[in-house]
Amino acid sequence: MNDQTPDRYVTFMGIACDTNADRLCEMLAARMAGNDSRWVTYFETKLAENARMGHDRLRFIGAQVNALMSFFEEEDDAEALALLWHIEHHCL
Repeated sequence: MNDQTPDRYVTFMGIACDTNADRLCEMLAARMAGNDSRWVTYFETKLAENARMGHDRLRFIGAQVNALMSFFEEEDDAEALALLWHIEHHCL
């Protein structure tokens, strides 16, 4: 049996981790815009720290999985939650 499911323990090829991380961060920015959630200030601080340290978006997501999940749940954003789950299980 030949399983074609990408396996991060074998290779990251076909998983598009960086592309998906970029997409999730764009979704985050869109949700943060004009939002008065307590999470907005938190993510602004963490994104600035991430940039100052020179880390990429995938590293940011890995460090903020639980906070991102809470924010997207609060926002009832099923698409972002699904993408976060995918990144967590295939890229981190």
